[in-house]
Amino acid sequence: MEHMHFPYSDLIAGYVTYYDPENDIFGIKTSDGREFDAALSHMTYAKLVQNLEEPYPDATGAMRSMLVPGRYLFSYGIFYPDSSKFEAKQIVFVGRTENDYVFEKPHWWVNQIQSVASFYLKAQFGEGEIDYRNYRTDLTLAGAKQTYNYRQETDTISRMVYGFATAYMLTGEDKFLEAAEKGSEYLREHMRFVDLDEGIVYWYHGIDVQSDRSVSPFGLREQKIFASEFGDDYYAIPAYEQIYALAGPMQTYRITGDPRILSDAELTVKLFNDFFLDKSEHGGYFSHIDPVTLDSHSDSLGNNKAKKNWNSVGDHAPAYLINLWLATGNPKYAKMLEYTFDAIAKRFPDPENSPFVQERFHEDWTADPGWGWQQNRAVIGHNLKIVWNLMRMYSLKSKDEYIELAEKIAQIMPEVGSDQQRGGWYDVVERILEPGQTNHRFVWHDRKAWWQQEQAILAYLILAGLLKNEEYLRLARESAAFYNAWFLDNEDGGVYFNVLANGIPYLVSGNERRKGSHSMSAYHSTELCYLAAVYTNLLIHKHPMDFYFKPLPGAFPDHLLRVSPDILPPGSIKIGACEINGEAYTNFDAENLTVKLPETSEQIKVKVRIVPN
Repeated sequence: MEHMHFPYSDLIAGYVTYYDPENDIFGIKTSDGREFDAALSHMTYAKLVQNLEEPYPDATGAMRSMLVPGRYLFSYGIFYPDSSKFEAKQIVFVGRTENDYVFEKPHWWVNQIQSVASFYLKAQFGEGEIDYRNYRTDLTLAGAKQTYNYRQETDTISRMVYGFATAYMLTGEDKFLEAAEKGSEYLREHMRFVDLDEGIVYWYHGIDVQSDRSVSPFGLREQKIFASEFGDDYYAIPAYEQIYALAGPMQTYRITGDPRILSDAELTVKLFNDFFLDKSEHGGYFSHIDPVTLDSHSDSLGNNKAKKNWNSVGDHAPAYLINLWLATGNPKYAKMLEYTFDAIAKRFPDPENSPFVQERFHEDWTADPGWGWQQNRAVIGHNLKIVWNLMRMYSLKSKDEYIELAEKIAQIMPEVGSDQQRGGWYDVVERILEPGQTNHRFVWHDRKAWWQQEQAILAYLILAGLLKNEEYLRLARESAAFYNAWFLDNEDGGVYFNVLANGIPYLVSGNERRKGSHSMSAYHSTELCYLAAVYTNLLIHKHPMDFYFKPLPGAFPDHLLRVSPDILPPGSIKIGACEINGEAYTNFDAENLTVKLPETSEQIKVKVRIVPN
């Protein structure tokens, strides 16, 4: 390409190589080894990465003394066509010393989840009663919502409930558990359908609520929407909507043991195994079924007839199934997990054709490169999500194929899926290079979505924690640095949907300008906080963590509360201490991570300290 003949601004992420005080220049080397000379000026300013609700951490006065070799930072500035130097206008440091990463402090992610959950609690319910009749799927950038004639989508409520439940597990704040319990109950009352003939539960796509005082004392008319009305899934029941309907209630079940939630989960799993499961020699789960016949082969499904995809096979584990296993210890859920991961390991890799996995399939597992918007394209986050979840499963069932595939994908992804100049991870790219191309082409843009950063952070954190690999730790830190530097909305709260490649929030229109939509609720941002805290504290830095539960009287079978925060390597953690209603309690099995609950007629608050072994 001909040399640029105009100035342009950009971001560089990398490691300081030198600082020359005489010329006020420092070197910065990117993740892939390219080095830039960056010039400072009297107007250059600096800050530290700032967590939500923290005061602005100015570092301008100490900026030059902080430019020591090996330190990771971000610098935003200008390239001029008449200079070989990059003129740095802003510097963002990721820690106070060259070996410090602020997001690895023990309470960083706990504080962040508290803020994110508080944002959604205030946006949805204000300062008054938590009433899910007031819930809105769509929220503006600042958390405002539509007043009349709105849709409540099951998945987005469930994902928000997950966020509240998870925030309670890390903070013990009762307002979050109240929101989780009321949300789970609202889903049961308004979005759940019990098919007594088939012995299954399935979940409505959502409900439309309109203002009409003639039909209700609350002035609201409710119309249930059975089949999906989202474009990719029109007039079908997609597996992923049923999967994510369980995300929030299942996390709430881990805290309270509400047997009604467990019953709903069991009957929804029965739906999956009775109607989505391919019982032929091909195996796997179909992506859609007809809303009337519950048939995956119905002609009414059109392009979704007898298809399988990442969501229908791979999303069971992170959305609800791992939590169902953790909460119950039931071997049948471990078996279902193994079944889905075996399918991923066998069917998704496509090394002869692309560095990316396949994501869309026909009934016989042949690739489906002509489906809808996806065509023959790769979602970077799905590749990373496979890595993360394979490593979780490896701690439960240590199959060689799980760890081999996880490491293979993890080693390939930085070159083909990450931005090695600016940091962060891209969205959707073409799976195949055309002749003469060296970079996989962006399908829509080079922007970066919040949820795909989550997958990268968790993938490389768990790899670093389990394998003690410094390269994986470096990639985890770089990924977490980009997310915490550019995705946190320190003005209005919450996290941005998308940022530009250079980290500036992308706020043009539609979903990408919102904090709540069909695509966004509290799920991914809070899941990241929870598991980043678990992996960083318990696996990498060996810090203890506190977790909170509030079981209903006699709710858990045999009064046994299971408190493992995630599927982690056997023997890597144990219970260090336990309290019930603020008093020390010793009836627990430290190594097996269970608490024998006392018989009581009231809901009790259990605080468990988990310590690394």
